[in-house]
Amino acid sequence: MAEISAIGETGQRPHTGGPVLSVENLSLDFPLRTHILHAVRDVSFTLERGKTLCLVGESGSGKSVTARALMRIVDKPGRISGGTVTLNTDGNPLDVTALPDGSKEILKLRGGKIGLIFQEPMSSLSPVHTIGSQIIEVLRLHRDMSKAEARAETIELLRQVEIPKPEEMIDRYTFEFSGGMRQRAMIAMALACDPDILIADEPTTALDVTTQADILDLIKRLQTSRGMAMLLITHDLGVVAEVADEVAVMRFGRIVETGDVDTIFHAPQHPYTKRLLAATVKLEEGRKAAQGGPAEWSTPILSVREMTKVYGGGTSWFGKVPSALKAVDGVSFDLHAGENLGIVGESGSGKTTLGRLILRITEPTEGKITYRPGPGEEIDVRALSKDKLRDFHRQVRLVFQDPFASLNPRMTVKQVIADPLVVTGGMSGKAIEDKVAHFLELVGLDPLAMERYPHAFSGGQRQRIGIARALALDPKIIVADEATSALDGSIRSQILDLLLDIQRQLDLSYIFISHDISTVRYFCDRVAVMHKGKIVELDAAEKICTAPEMAYTKSLISAVPSPDPRHKRMLHRHRFQA
Repeated sequence: MAEISAIGETGQRPHTGGPVLSVENLSLDFPLRTHILHAVRDVSFTLERGKTLCLVGESGSGKSVTARALMRIVDKPGRISGGTVTLNTDGNPLDVTALPDGSKEILKLRGGKIGLIFQEPMSSLSPVHTIGSQIIEVLRLHRDMSKAEARAETIELLRQVEIPKPEEMIDRYTFEFSGGMRQRAMIAMALACDPDILIADEPTTALDVTTQADILDLIKRLQTSRGMAMLLITHDLGVVAEVADEVAVMRFGRIVETGDVDTIFHAPQHPYTKRLLAATVKLEEGRKAAQGGPAEWSTPILSVREMTKVYGGGTSWFGKVPSALKAVDGVSFDLHAGENLGIVGESGSGKTTLGRLILRITEPTEGKITYRPGPGEEIDVRALSKDKLRDFHRQVRLVFQDPFASLNPRMTVKQVIADPLVVTGGMSGKAIEDKVAHFLELVGLDPLAMERYPHAFSGGQRQRIGIARALALDPKIIVADEATSALDGSIRSQILDLLLDIQRQLDLSYIFISHDISTVRYFCDRVAVMHKGKIVELDAAEKICTAPEMAYTKSLISAVPSPDPRHKRMLHRHRFQA
Protein backbone atom coordinates (compact mmCIF):
# COMPACT_ATOMS: atom_id res chain seq x y z
CA MET A 1 0.00 0.00 0.00
CA ALA A 2 1.42 3.38 -1.00
CA GLU A 3 2.23 5.82 1.77
CA ILE A 4 0.10 8.93 1.53
CA SER A 5 1.82 12.25 2.20
CA ALA A 6 0.57 15.83 2.13
CA ILE A 7 1.41 17.74 -1.02
CA GLY A 8 1.31 21.24 0.39
CA GLU A 9 4.35 20.91 2.67
CA THR A 10 5.74 24.38 1.97
CA GLY A 11 2.62 26.05 3.30
CA GLN A 12 2.49 23.81 6.37
CA ARG A 13 -1.30 23.73 6.35
CA PRO A 14 -2.67 23.13 9.87
CA HIS A 15 -4.44 19.77 10.02
CA THR A 16 -7.19 20.62 12.49
CA GLY A 17 -9.17 23.54 13.83
CA GLY A 18 -10.73 26.69 12.43
CA PRO A 19 -13.59 27.24 9.95
CA VAL A 20 -12.50 27.38 6.32
CA LEU A 21 -15.98 27.91 4.90
CA SER A 22 -19.11 29.46 6.39
CA VAL A 23 -22.59 29.25 4.87
CA GLU A 24 -25.20 31.65 6.25
CA ASN A 25 -28.89 31.61 5.30
CA LEU A 26 -28.22 30.26 1.80
CA SER A 27 -31.30 30.11 -0.44
CA LEU A 28 -31.57 28.75 -4.00
CA ASP A 29 -34.49 29.28 -6.38
CA PHE A 30 -35.42 27.66 -9.69
CA PRO A 31 -37.89 29.84 -11.67
CA LEU A 32 -40.33 27.53 -13.50
CA ARG A 33 -43.05 28.31 -16.02
CA THR A 34 -45.86 28.41 -13.46
CA HIS A 35 -44.06 29.09 -10.17
CA ILE A 36 -40.72 29.44 -8.39
CA LEU A 37 -39.26 26.30 -6.84
CA HIS A 38 -37.53 27.11 -3.54
CA ALA A 39 -34.96 24.29 -3.66
CA VAL A 40 -32.93 25.47 -0.65
CA ARG A 41 -34.12 27.80 2.11
CA ASP A 42 -32.00 29.54 4.78
CA VAL A 43 -29.32 26.86 5.08
CA SER A 44 -26.40 27.58 7.45
CA PHE A 45 -23.35 25.50 8.41
CA THR A 46 -19.56 25.71 8.70
CA LEU A 47 -16.76 23.46 7.49
CA GLU A 48 -13.74 23.18 9.79
CA ARG A 49 -10.23 22.20 8.79
CA GLY A 50 -9.54 18.50 9.32
CA LYS A 51 -13.20 17.67 10.09
CA THR A 52 -16.02 16.01 8.15
CA LEU A 53 -19.56 17.38 7.97
CA CYS A 54 -22.08 14.90 6.56
CA LEU A 55 -25.11 16.38 4.82
CA VAL A 56 -27.84 13.72 4.90
CA GLY A 57 -31.42 13.43 3.70
CA GLU A 58 -33.59 11.71 1.14
CA SER A 59 -33.41 12.34 -2.62
CA GLY A 60 -34.76 15.77 -3.49
CA SER A 61 -33.97 17.29 -0.09
CA GLY A 62 -31.50 19.79 -1.61
CA LYS A 63 -28.17 18.22 -0.58
CA SER A 64 -26.40 18.17 -3.94
CA VAL A 65 -27.59 21.57 -5.13
CA THR A 66 -26.41 23.09 -1.84
CA ALA A 67 -22.93 21.60 -2.35
CA ARG A 68 -22.75 22.81 -5.95
CA ALA A 69 -23.70 26.31 -4.84
CA LEU A 70 -20.48 26.42 -2.79
CA MET A 71 -18.59 26.22 -6.11
CA ARG A 72 -21.10 28.36 -8.04
CA ILE A 73 -22.06 25.56 -10.43
CA VAL A 74 -25.84 25.66 -9.99
CA ASP A 75 -27.54 24.65 -13.25
CA LYS A 76 -29.62 27.31 -15.01
CA PRO A 77 -32.25 28.59 -14.41
CA GLY A 78 -31.26 28.05 -10.78
CA ARG A 79 -29.85 31.03 -8.91
CA ILE A 80 -28.68 31.97 -5.42
CA SER A 81 -31.50 34.16 -4.10
CA GLY A 82 -30.12 34.91 -0.66
CA GLY A 83 -27.43 34.31 1.93
CA THR A 84 -23.63 34.20 1.78
CA VAL A 85 -20.88 31.62 1.30
CA THR A 86 -17.61 32.84 2.82
CA LEU A 87 -14.31 31.10 2.06
CA ASN A 88 -11.49 31.72 4.55
CA THR A 89 -8.49 29.58 3.58
CA ASP A 90 -5.63 32.09 3.87
CA GLY A 91 -6.83 34.67 6.38
CA ASN A 92 -8.57 36.77 3.71
CA PRO A 93 -12.34 36.09 3.73
CA LEU A 94 -13.83 35.75 0.24
CA ASP A 95 -17.57 36.13 -0.40
CA VAL A 96 -18.16 33.41 -3.01
CA THR A 97 -21.74 34.52 -3.70
CA ALA A 98 -20.55 38.01 -4.73
CA LEU A 99 -18.15 36.77 -7.44
CA PRO A 100 -19.23 37.57 -11.03
CA ASP A 101 -20.35 34.61 -13.14
CA GLY A 102 -17.50 33.18 -15.22
CA SER A 103 -14.85 35.27 -13.45
CA LYS A 104 -11.25 34.10 -12.99
CA GLU A 105 -11.85 33.99 -9.23
CA ILE A 106 -14.59 31.38 -9.69
CA LEU A 107 -12.39 29.30 -12.01
CA LYS A 108 -9.59 29.39 -9.40
CA LEU A 109 -12.10 28.34 -6.75
CA ARG A 110 -13.26 25.24 -8.64
CA GLY A 111 -10.66 22.54 -8.29
CA GLY A 112 -8.15 24.95 -6.75
CA LYS A 113 -9.61 25.84 -3.35
CA ILE A 114 -12.48 23.34 -3.44
CA GLY A 115 -12.29 19.83 -4.93
CA LEU A 116 -15.41 17.90 -5.94
CA ILE A 117 -15.88 14.13 -6.20
CA PHE A 118 -18.97 13.41 -8.28
CA GLN A 119 -21.49 10.66 -7.62
CA GLU A 120 -21.13 8.79 -10.92
CA PRO A 121 -17.58 8.71 -12.31
CA MET A 122 -18.64 7.05 -15.57
CA SER A 123 -20.67 10.11 -16.57
CA SER A 124 -18.22 12.62 -15.02
CA LEU A 125 -15.05 11.37 -16.74
CA SER A 126 -14.58 11.80 -20.49
CA PRO A 127 -14.85 8.49 -22.38
CA VAL A 128 -12.70 9.74 -25.29
CA HIS A 129 -9.70 11.01 -23.31
CA THR A 130 -7.28 8.99 -21.19
CA ILE A 131 -7.56 9.24 -17.41
CA GLY A 132 -4.10 10.81 -17.28
CA SER A 133 -4.85 13.52 -19.87
CA GLN A 134 -7.87 14.66 -17.86
CA ILE A 135 -5.86 15.04 -14.64
CA ILE A 136 -2.96 16.67 -16.52
CA GLU A 137 -5.38 19.27 -17.91
CA VAL A 138 -6.49 20.21 -14.38
CA LEU A 139 -2.89 20.50 -13.16
CA ARG A 140 -1.77 22.69 -16.07
CA LEU A 141 -4.83 24.92 -15.73
CA HIS A 142 -4.45 25.58 -12.00
CA ARG A 143 -0.76 25.01 -11.16
CA ASP A 144 1.15 26.41 -14.17
CA MET A 145 3.08 23.19 -14.88
CA SER A 146 4.81 21.98 -18.00
CA LYS A 147 3.37 18.90 -19.66
CA ALA A 148 6.22 16.73 -18.33
CA GLU A 149 5.82 18.08 -14.79
CA ALA A 150 2.05 17.57 -14.90
CA ARG A 151 2.47 13.98 -16.13
CA ALA A 152 4.91 13.18 -13.31
CA GLU A 153 2.54 14.74 -10.76
CA THR A 154 -0.41 12.77 -12.21
CA ILE A 155 1.49 9.49 -11.82
CA GLU A 156 2.19 10.43 -8.19
CA LEU A 157 -1.49 11.27 -7.61
CA LEU A 158 -2.60 7.92 -9.08
CA ARG A 159 -0.09 6.22 -6.79
CA GLN A 160 -1.47 8.10 -3.76
CA VAL A 161 -5.02 6.94 -4.49
CA GLU A 162 -3.62 3.39 -4.72
CA ILE A 163 -4.18 2.71 -8.42
CA PRO A 164 -1.74 -0.11 -9.27
CA LYS A 165 0.94 0.44 -11.94
CA PRO A 166 0.20 4.18 -12.30
CA GLU A 167 2.88 4.55 -15.01
CA GLU A 168 0.74 2.29 -17.23
CA MET A 169 -2.75 3.23 -16.01
CA ILE A 170 -2.19 6.93 -16.76
CA ASP A 171 -2.67 6.15 -20.48
CA ARG A 172 -5.82 4.02 -20.05
CA TYR A 173 -9.37 5.14 -20.87
CA THR A 174 -12.35 5.32 -18.49
CA PHE A 175 -13.95 2.12 -19.82
CA GLU A 176 -10.77 0.20 -18.97
CA PHE A 177 -11.20 0.99 -15.27
CA SER A 178 -13.53 -0.82 -12.83
CA GLY A 179 -16.11 1.18 -10.85
CA GLY A 180 -13.84 1.46 -7.83
CA MET A 181 -10.84 2.41 -9.97
CA ARG A 182 -12.86 5.15 -11.71
CA GLN A 183 -13.81 6.56 -8.33
CA ARG A 184 -10.14 6.56 -7.31
CA ALA A 185 -9.31 8.44 -10.51
CA MET A 186 -12.02 11.00 -9.66
CA ILE A 187 -10.48 11.42 -6.19
CA ALA A 188 -7.04 11.98 -7.76
CA MET A 189 -8.52 14.67 -10.02
CA ALA A 190 -10.32 16.35 -7.10
CA LEU A 191 -7.07 16.43 -5.09
CA ALA A 192 -4.81 17.49 -7.98
CA CYS A 193 -4.55 21.11 -6.80
CA ASP A 194 -4.32 20.29 -3.09
CA PRO A 195 -7.67 21.92 -2.20
CA ASP A 196 -8.55 23.22 1.25
CA ILE A 197 -12.05 21.74 1.01
CA LEU A 198 -13.19 18.42 -0.44
CA ILE A 199 -16.83 17.91 -1.41
CA ALA A 200 -17.78 14.25 -1.91
CA ASP A 201 -21.26 13.89 -3.45
CA GLU A 202 -22.49 10.32 -2.85
CA PRO A 203 -19.00 8.98 -3.69
CA THR A 204 -19.83 5.32 -2.95
CA THR A 205 -23.50 4.95 -3.97
CA ALA A 206 -22.89 2.64 -6.97
CA LEU A 207 -20.14 0.58 -5.31
CA ASP A 208 -20.27 -2.77 -3.53
CA VAL A 209 -19.56 -2.89 0.21
CA THR A 210 -15.87 -3.82 0.09
CA THR A 211 -15.06 -1.24 -2.60
CA GLN A 212 -17.11 1.33 -0.66
CA ALA A 213 -15.12 0.61 2.50
CA ASP A 214 -11.83 0.94 0.60
CA ILE A 215 -12.87 4.27 -0.97
CA LEU A 216 -14.11 5.73 2.34
CA ASP A 217 -10.92 4.64 4.08
CA LEU A 218 -8.83 6.20 1.30
CA ILE A 219 -10.74 9.52 1.39
CA LYS A 220 -10.47 9.72 5.17
CA ARG A 221 -6.71 9.08 5.17
CA LEU A 222 -6.13 11.62 2.39
CA GLN A 223 -8.21 14.17 4.29
CA THR A 224 -6.18 13.60 7.47
CA SER A 225 -2.81 13.78 5.71
CA ARG A 226 -3.71 16.99 3.86
CA GLY A 227 -5.67 18.69 6.65
CA MET A 228 -8.70 19.31 4.45
CA ALA A 229 -12.23 20.14 5.53
CA MET A 230 -14.72 17.71 3.98
CA LEU A 231 -18.40 17.92 3.11
CA LEU A 232 -19.74 14.40 2.51
CA ILE A 233 -23.20 14.10 0.95
CA THR A 234 -24.98 10.79 1.42
CA HIS A 235 -28.30 9.14 2.23
CA ASP A 236 -26.57 6.13 3.85
CA LEU A 237 -26.61 6.62 7.62
CA GLY A 238 -24.19 3.72 8.05
CA VAL A 239 -21.58 5.71 6.08
CA VAL A 240 -22.38 8.79 8.21
CA ALA A 241 -21.80 6.86 11.44
CA GLU A 242 -18.44 5.60 10.19
CA VAL A 243 -16.86 8.86 8.93
CA ALA A 244 -18.71 11.96 10.23
CA ASP A 245 -17.64 14.42 12.91
CA GLU A 246 -20.71 16.63 12.48
CA VAL A 247 -24.08 15.90 10.83
CA ALA A 248 -26.65 18.18 9.20
CA VAL A 249 -30.02 16.64 8.30
CA MET A 250 -31.88 18.17 5.32
CA ARG A 251 -35.53 17.90 4.40
CA PHE A 252 -37.46 19.86 1.76
CA GLY A 253 -34.54 22.26 1.25
CA ARG A 254 -34.04 23.12 4.92
CA ILE A 255 -31.67 21.85 7.59
CA VAL A 256 -33.94 20.45 10.30
CA GLU A 257 -31.25 19.27 12.73
CA THR A 258 -27.50 19.58 13.26
CA GLY A 259 -25.11 18.19 15.85
CA ASP A 260 -22.12 15.98 16.47
CA VAL A 261 -22.45 12.45 15.11
CA ASP A 262 -22.98 10.79 18.49
CA THR A 263 -25.79 13.17 19.47
CA ILE A 264 -27.58 12.79 16.14
CA PHE A 265 -27.52 8.98 16.35
CA HIS A 266 -28.19 8.53 20.07
CA ALA A 267 -30.29 11.59 21.00
CA PRO A 268 -32.02 12.86 17.83
CA GLN A 269 -34.61 15.59 18.36
CA HIS A 270 -36.43 16.04 15.06
CA PRO A 271 -39.10 13.47 14.04
CA TYR A 272 -37.61 13.24 10.52
CA THR A 273 -34.16 12.34 11.88
CA LYS A 274 -35.75 9.71 14.11
CA ARG A 275 -37.60 8.27 11.10
CA LEU A 276 -34.42 8.01 9.01
CA LEU A 277 -32.58 6.29 11.85
CA ALA A 278 -35.48 3.91 12.53
CA ALA A 279 -35.53 2.79 8.88
CA THR A 280 -31.76 2.14 8.95
CA VAL A 281 -31.80 0.25 12.26
CA LYS A 282 -34.79 -1.79 11.06
CA LEU A 283 -32.78 -3.14 8.10
CA GLU A 284 -29.68 -3.69 10.24
CA GLU A 285 -31.53 -5.80 12.83
CA GLY A 286 -33.07 -8.13 10.26
CA ARG A 287 -36.60 -9.39 9.83
CA LYS A 288 -37.97 -10.85 13.06
CA ALA A 289 -40.88 -12.68 11.49
CA ALA A 290 -38.71 -14.74 9.14
CA GLN A 291 -40.15 -17.84 7.57
CA GLY A 292 -39.06 -21.37 8.35
CA GLY A 293 -35.64 -22.85 7.72
CA PRO A 294 -34.59 -25.14 4.87
CA ALA A 295 -35.86 -28.27 6.64
CA GLU A 296 -39.44 -26.91 6.48
CA TRP A 297 -39.46 -26.04 2.78
CA SER A 298 -41.46 -27.99 0.24
CA THR A 299 -40.14 -29.43 -3.02
CA PRO A 300 -38.07 -26.74 -4.80
CA ILE A 301 -40.01 -24.63 -7.30
CA LEU A 302 -36.73 -23.94 -9.15
CA SER A 303 -33.51 -25.94 -9.24
CA VAL A 304 -30.25 -24.76 -10.82
CA ARG A 305 -27.45 -27.30 -11.31
CA GLU A 306 -23.84 -26.68 -12.45
CA MET A 307 -24.81 -23.42 -14.17
CA THR A 308 -21.86 -22.06 -16.16
CA LYS A 309 -21.40 -19.12 -18.50
CA VAL A 310 -18.13 -18.70 -20.39
CA TYR A 311 -17.28 -15.60 -22.42
CA GLY A 312 -14.49 -15.71 -24.98
CA GLY A 313 -12.22 -18.67 -25.61
CA GLY A 314 -13.17 -19.06 -29.28
CA THR A 315 -11.19 -18.37 -32.46
CA SER A 316 -11.22 -14.78 -33.70
CA TRP A 317 -11.05 -13.52 -37.31
CA PHE A 318 -7.28 -13.16 -36.92
CA GLY A 319 -6.76 -16.68 -35.63
CA LYS A 320 -6.01 -15.64 -32.03
CA VAL A 321 -7.80 -17.36 -29.17
CA PRO A 322 -8.90 -14.81 -26.51
CA SER A 323 -8.71 -16.08 -22.95
CA ALA A 324 -11.99 -17.50 -21.65
CA LEU A 325 -13.78 -15.78 -18.76
CA LYS A 326 -16.08 -17.86 -16.56
CA ALA A 327 -18.63 -15.26 -15.43
CA VAL A 328 -20.62 -18.02 -13.70
CA ASP A 329 -18.78 -21.17 -12.72
CA GLY A 330 -20.66 -24.35 -11.74
CA VAL A 331 -23.41 -22.72 -9.63
CA SER A 332 -26.06 -24.94 -8.02
CA PHE A 333 -28.96 -24.04 -5.70
CA ASP A 334 -32.66 -24.62 -5.03
CA LEU A 335 -35.43 -22.05 -4.61
CA HIS A 336 -38.45 -23.24 -2.62
CA ALA A 337 -42.05 -22.07 -2.92
CA GLY A 338 -42.55 -19.02 -0.71
CA GLU A 339 -38.82 -18.58 -0.10
CA ASN A 340 -36.70 -15.46 -0.51
CA LEU A 341 -33.20 -16.40 -1.66
CA GLY A 342 -30.55 -13.67 -1.64
CA ILE A 343 -27.59 -13.62 -4.04
CA VAL A 344 -24.81 -11.32 -2.78
CA GLY A 345 -21.22 -10.53 -3.74
CA GLU A 346 -18.97 -7.80 -5.06
CA SER A 347 -19.34 -6.20 -8.48
CA GLY A 348 -18.16 -8.69 -11.10
CA SER A 349 -18.91 -11.73 -8.94
CA GLY A 350 -21.51 -13.01 -11.44
CA LYS A 351 -24.74 -12.12 -9.59
CA THR A 352 -26.53 -10.31 -12.41
CA THR A 353 -25.29 -12.78 -15.04
CA LEU A 354 -26.75 -15.63 -12.95
CA GLY A 355 -30.14 -13.88 -12.84
CA ARG A 356 -30.10 -13.44 -16.62
CA LEU A 357 -29.14 -17.09 -17.11
CA ILE A 358 -32.09 -18.26 -15.02
CA LEU A 359 -34.45 -16.30 -17.28
CA ARG A 360 -32.45 -17.31 -20.38
CA ILE A 361 -32.02 -13.65 -21.31
CA THR A 362 -28.42 -14.83 -21.60
CA GLU A 363 -27.93 -18.40 -22.83
CA PRO A 364 -25.96 -20.67 -20.46
CA THR A 365 -22.81 -22.46 -21.65
CA GLU A 366 -23.52 -25.46 -19.42
CA GLY A 367 -25.90 -26.49 -16.67
CA LYS A 368 -29.54 -27.33 -16.05
CA ILE A 369 -32.55 -25.25 -14.90
CA THR A 370 -35.59 -27.16 -13.69
CA TYR A 371 -38.86 -25.29 -13.04
CA ARG A 372 -41.76 -26.96 -11.14
CA PRO A 373 -44.91 -24.84 -11.51
CA GLY A 374 -47.14 -27.39 -9.77
CA PRO A 375 -47.32 -30.88 -8.23
CA GLY A 376 -45.88 -33.47 -10.60
CA GLU A 377 -44.88 -30.83 -13.19
CA GLU A 378 -41.24 -30.47 -14.18
CA ILE A 379 -39.93 -28.25 -16.99
CA ASP A 380 -36.41 -28.25 -18.42
CA VAL A 381 -35.99 -24.51 -19.03
CA ARG A 382 -32.93 -24.88 -21.25
CA ALA A 383 -34.89 -27.13 -23.64
CA LEU A 384 -37.78 -24.65 -24.12
CA SER A 385 -38.50 -23.29 -27.58
CA LYS A 386 -38.97 -19.55 -28.07
CA ASP A 387 -42.77 -19.84 -27.75
CA LYS A 388 -42.58 -22.01 -24.63
CA LEU A 389 -39.97 -19.65 -23.15
CA ARG A 390 -42.53 -16.85 -23.41
CA ASP A 391 -44.87 -18.91 -21.20
CA PHE A 392 -42.00 -19.38 -18.74
CA HIS A 393 -41.46 -15.61 -18.66
CA ARG A 394 -45.09 -15.15 -17.67
CA GLN A 395 -44.39 -17.09 -14.50
CA VAL A 396 -40.82 -15.92 -13.77
CA ARG A 397 -40.56 -12.13 -13.94
CA LEU A 398 -37.73 -9.61 -13.55
CA VAL A 399 -37.70 -6.35 -11.56
CA PHE A 400 -34.91 -4.12 -12.85
CA GLN A 401 -32.36 -2.16 -10.85
CA ASP A 402 -32.96 1.35 -12.15
CA PRO A 403 -36.55 2.64 -11.85
CA PHE A 404 -35.64 5.64 -14.05
CA ALA A 405 -34.11 3.75 -16.99
CA SER A 406 -36.45 0.73 -16.99
CA LEU A 407 -39.69 2.65 -17.66
CA ASN A 408 -40.39 4.04 -21.14
CA PRO A 409 -40.78 7.83 -20.69
CA ARG A 410 -43.14 8.00 -23.70
CA MET A 411 -45.63 5.51 -22.23
CA THR A 412 -48.23 6.25 -19.58
CA VAL A 413 -48.21 4.17 -16.42
CA LYS A 414 -51.23 2.27 -17.75
CA GLN A 415 -49.34 1.42 -20.94
CA VAL A 416 -46.21 0.39 -18.99
CA ILE A 417 -48.08 -2.05 -16.73
CA ALA A 418 -50.41 -3.28 -19.49
CA ASP A 419 -47.59 -3.90 -21.96
CA PRO A 420 -46.95 -7.54 -20.92
CA LEU A 421 -50.73 -8.15 -20.94
CA VAL A 422 -51.02 -6.77 -24.47
CA VAL A 423 -48.01 -8.78 -25.70
CA THR A 424 -49.39 -12.05 -24.35
CA GLY A 425 -52.90 -11.20 -25.60
CA GLY A 426 -56.29 -12.41 -24.47
CA MET A 427 -57.61 -9.30 -22.67
CA SER A 428 -59.88 -6.44 -23.79
CA GLY A 429 -59.35 -2.75 -23.10
CA LYS A 430 -61.66 -2.56 -20.07
CA ALA A 431 -60.30 -5.78 -18.58
CA ILE A 432 -56.73 -4.49 -18.96
CA GLU A 433 -57.66 -1.18 -17.30
CA ASP A 434 -59.25 -3.03 -14.36
CA LYS A 435 -56.15 -5.22 -14.05
CA VAL A 436 -53.81 -2.19 -14.06
CA ALA A 437 -55.95 -0.47 -11.41
CA HIS A 438 -55.82 -3.61 -9.26
CA PHE A 439 -52.02 -3.83 -9.36
CA LEU A 440 -51.57 -0.11 -8.77
CA GLU A 441 -53.65 -0.49 -5.61
CA LEU A 442 -51.61 -3.55 -4.66
CA VAL A 443 -48.35 -1.57 -4.77
CA GLY A 444 -49.86 1.38 -2.90
CA LEU A 445 -50.45 3.81 -5.78
CA ASP A 446 -53.63 5.66 -6.78
CA PRO A 447 -55.27 3.98 -9.82
CA LEU A 448 -56.33 7.45 -11.00
CA ALA A 449 -52.65 8.15 -11.72
CA MET A 450 -52.47 5.51 -14.48
CA GLU A 451 -52.72 8.15 -17.24
CA ARG A 452 -49.65 10.02 -15.97
CA TYR A 453 -46.13 9.54 -17.34
CA PRO A 454 -43.15 8.15 -15.35
CA HIS A 455 -41.45 11.56 -14.98
CA ALA A 456 -44.34 12.67 -12.74
CA PHE A 457 -43.38 10.10 -10.07
CA SER A 458 -40.60 9.92 -7.49
CA GLY A 459 -37.92 7.20 -7.56
CA GLY A 460 -39.75 5.08 -4.99
CA GLN A 461 -43.04 5.42 -6.86
CA ARG A 462 -41.36 4.44 -10.14
CA GLN A 463 -40.01 1.30 -8.52
CA ARG A 464 -43.54 0.49 -7.36
CA ILE A 465 -44.68 0.87 -10.98
CA GLY A 466 -41.90 -1.53 -12.04
CA ILE A 467 -43.08 -4.03 -9.45
CA ALA A 468 -46.69 -3.67 -10.65
CA ARG A 469 -45.52 -4.42 -14.20
CA ALA A 470 -43.74 -7.56 -12.99
CA LEU A 471 -46.88 -8.68 -11.15
CA ALA A 472 -49.22 -8.08 -14.10
CA LEU A 473 -48.97 -11.66 -15.39
CA ASP A 474 -49.50 -13.28 -11.94
CA PRO A 475 -45.99 -14.81 -11.71
CA LYS A 476 -44.79 -17.46 -9.28
CA ILE A 477 -41.16 -16.24 -9.08
CA ILE A 478 -39.72 -12.72 -9.20
CA VAL A 479 -36.03 -12.14 -9.85
CA ALA A 480 -35.22 -8.73 -8.32
CA ASP A 481 -31.85 -7.46 -9.60
CA GLU A 482 -30.65 -4.68 -7.25
CA ALA A 483 -34.28 -3.57 -7.10
CA THR A 484 -33.77 -1.20 -4.14
CA SER A 485 -30.16 -0.05 -4.57
CA ALA A 486 -31.15 3.26 -6.21
CA LEU A 487 -33.52 4.19 -3.37
CA ASP A 488 -33.11 6.08 -0.11
CA GLY A 489 -33.03 4.08 3.12
CA SER A 490 -36.58 4.90 4.24
CA ILE A 491 -37.99 4.30 0.73
CA ARG A 492 -35.99 1.05 0.51
CA SER A 493 -37.59 -0.15 3.74
CA GLN A 494 -41.07 0.66 2.39
CA ILE A 495 -40.42 -1.22 -0.90
CA LEU A 496 -39.08 -4.29 0.95
CA ASP A 497 -42.14 -4.36 3.20
CA LEU A 498 -44.33 -3.96 0.11
CA LEU A 499 -42.63 -6.95 -1.58
CA LEU A 500 -43.12 -9.05 1.57
CA ASP A 501 -46.78 -8.05 1.82
CA ILE A 502 -47.36 -8.92 -1.86
CA GLN A 503 -45.60 -12.25 -1.27
CA ARG A 504 -48.08 -13.13 1.48
CA GLN A 505 -51.02 -12.23 -0.75
CA LEU A 506 -49.84 -13.90 -3.96
CA ASP A 507 -47.65 -16.76 -2.65
CA LEU A 508 -44.54 -15.60 -4.53
CA SER A 509 -40.91 -16.70 -4.34
CA TYR A 510 -38.07 -14.21 -4.75
CA ILE A 511 -34.50 -14.39 -5.98
CA PHE A 512 -33.09 -11.16 -4.57
CA ILE A 513 -29.79 -10.03 -6.12
CA SER A 514 -28.02 -7.29 -4.18
CA HIS A 515 -24.71 -5.97 -2.85
CA ASP A 516 -26.50 -4.41 0.16
CA ILE A 517 -25.98 -6.90 2.99
CA SER A 518 -28.39 -5.24 5.45
CA THR A 519 -31.17 -5.29 2.85
CA VAL A 520 -30.57 -8.98 2.15
CA ARG A 521 -30.51 -9.78 5.87
CA TYR A 522 -33.89 -8.10 6.33
CA PHE A 523 -35.58 -9.53 3.26
CA CYS A 524 -34.17 -13.01 2.66
CA ASP A 525 -34.55 -16.42 4.30
CA ARG A 526 -31.32 -17.83 2.86
CA VAL A 527 -28.32 -16.18 1.25
CA ALA A 528 -25.88 -17.44 -1.40
CA VAL A 529 -22.54 -15.60 -1.43
CA MET A 530 -20.84 -15.38 -4.84
CA HIS A 531 -17.16 -14.76 -5.55
CA LYS A 532 -15.57 -14.94 -9.01
CA GLY A 533 -18.54 -16.78 -10.48
CA LYS A 534 -18.85 -19.42 -7.73
CA ILE A 535 -21.12 -19.77 -4.70
CA VAL A 536 -18.67 -19.90 -1.80
CA GLU A 537 -21.25 -20.08 1.01
CA LEU A 538 -24.99 -20.72 1.22
CA ASP A 539 -26.88 -20.68 4.51
CA ALA A 540 -29.65 -19.03 6.52
CA ALA A 541 -29.55 -15.24 6.19
CA GLU A 542 -29.08 -14.61 9.91
CA LYS A 543 -26.16 -17.03 10.09
CA ILE A 544 -24.47 -15.57 7.02
CA CYS A 545 -24.79 -12.03 8.44
CA THR A 546 -23.76 -12.78 12.04
CA ALA A 547 -21.56 -15.89 11.98
CA PRO A 548 -20.19 -16.55 8.47
CA GLU A 549 -17.72 -19.39 8.02
CA MET A 550 -15.85 -18.52 4.82
CA ALA A 551 -13.11 -15.87 4.81
CA TYR A 552 -14.60 -14.07 1.81
CA THR A 553 -18.03 -13.83 3.48
CA LYS A 554 -16.38 -12.47 6.64
CA SER A 555 -14.70 -9.75 4.56
CA LEU A 556 -18.05 -8.78 3.00
CA ILE A 557 -19.88 -8.58 6.33
CA SER A 558 -17.10 -6.65 8.06
CA ALA A 559 -17.14 -4.04 5.27
CA VAL A 560 -20.82 -3.15 5.88
CA PRO A 561 -20.92 0.24 7.65
CA SER A 562 -22.50 0.12 11.11
CA PRO A 563 -25.30 2.63 11.79
CA ASP A 564 -23.81 3.38 15.22
CA PRO A 565 -20.81 5.73 15.63
CA ARG A 566 -19.91 4.00 18.92
CA HIS A 567 -19.37 0.67 17.15
CA LYS A 568 -17.56 1.41 13.90
CA ARG A 569 -17.40 -1.91 12.10
CA MET A 570 -15.13 -0.76 9.28
CA LEU A 571 -12.29 -0.03 11.71
CA HIS A 572 -12.00 -3.79 12.33
CA ARG A 573 -12.43 -5.12 8.80
CA HIS A 574 -11.42 -8.62 7.76
CA ARG A 575 -9.31 -8.33 4.62
CA PHE A 576 -9.77 -11.17 2.15
CA GLN A 577 -6.63 -12.47 0.47
CA ALA A 578 -7.46 -14.58 -2.58
